[in-house]
Amino acid sequence: MKNVRALAAKAIFQVLEKGVSLSVALPEQQKQIESGKDKALIAELSYGVMRYLPQLDKCISDCMSKPLKGKQRIVHQLLLVGCYQLYFTRIPSHAAISETAEGCRKLGFEGLVKVVNGILRNIQREMPELSKAADTLSYNTPAWIIKSLKQAYPDDWQQVIEQSHQRPPMWLRNNRLSQTREAYLAQLEALEIGATAGESQDAILLDKPIDVAKLPDFFQGAVSVQDGAAQWAASLLAPKDSELVLDACAAPGGKTCHLLELAPQIDLVAVDFDAKRLERVQQNLDRLSLKAKVIHGDAAKIQDWWQGDKFDRILLDAPCSATGVIRRHPDIKWLRKAVDIEELAKLQAEILDHCWQWLKPGGTLVYATCSILPQENAEQISAFLARTPDAKLDALPQQANNQAIGWQILPGQNNMDGFYYARLLKQS
Repeated sequence: MKNVRALAAKAIFQVLEKGVSLSVALPEQQKQIESGKDKALIAELSYGVMRYLPQLDKCISDCMSKPLKGKQRIVHQLLLVGCYQLYFTRIPSHAAISETAEGCRKLGFEGLVKVVNGILRNIQREMPELSKAADTLSYNTPAWIIKSLKQAYPDDWQQVIEQSHQRPPMWLRNNRLSQTREAYLAQLEALEIGATAGESQDAILLDKPIDVAKLPDFFQGAVSVQDGAAQWAASLLAPKDSELVLDACAAPGGKTCHLLELAPQIDLVAVDFDAKRLERVQQNLDRLSLKAKVIHGDAAKIQDWWQGDKFDRILLDAPCSATGVIRRHPDIKWLRKAVDIEELAKLQAEILDHCWQWLKPGGTLVYATCSILPQENAEQISAFLARTPDAKLDALPQQANNQAIGWQILPGQNNMDGFYYARLLKQS
């Protein structure tokens, strides 16, 4: 019998000690158990520890005479899991403690079972207030992110962090080739699944997350799961039938499919550098019975894999820090480092310049990121416009003001993830 706490500790160990993303580490552990309820608990514990890591870490460290090192680090992660249960879940404390101690045995550290038991009992007896002795602890966020946000959003930075700690809502994208949004909302209502229409044309916001298997005709392609902010990409690109369109950095394929739902007759090329994630693009296309040329390649070296014409439209969803989707992926806070931002900005500029060469005169390029840092967004586009004489910024109606460079969505704004869009037109 697998121990849920031990599996959560293994997933957390992969993230914090090996730099693996939680979206890769978590399924590896979840597939070792059958029960859907237990799979959900592993996710809850792993995500919870990522959200509150500094405070939990301090709480555990304060209870230990010396830190656990080397192979024993996983027991430290197990203690974080135990501590999270005591402070942030409704799991009865006796069950949380005994199951976590049992997890220590399952991980092969028989000699530390008493230590785990003792530390967690101690915490449970005293329940000390979680420390807020520094900004990193108060906001459970690395100092470099706090500093960046204070600079970028002097009036809103606390709210941005607060929103990044909320549990994300579940958005659906109605497949207009299957039915109208109104018809699908009526189907949901008939099943007593609460939902409302979002601002973009196909978006539906659920009152609360639900298993996709319970959604009407999900496996037949009636709807897809995609955040409200990400759904703007395809409509801002506004493809028209018979155009040649490039979806650069396409994985996992949500935007690829949306482009084809909007204009089924486009000639769509979907490329991504990551072969593993590219499989997801094909799976999404198959579920929705859509067709695109799916290519494994580098968007900064189009000539290596494309011998056809230049493109009428290009969607560039650039590799980024993902600081706008921390509420969905709290491990981003611990995987990203301050130095990454400069490197990412350089990579974004390189891909943007290269894609621009492959855009026809009169064509449209939409630059998108799920970042909220200006270096990757407004500053990136500003620098691009300065060095690219045939590029013109097309102001978006959604922008807060016409002077802004592009449209920055902050986490939680209209219930959406943090996202950035700029629409660029190539002068003929």
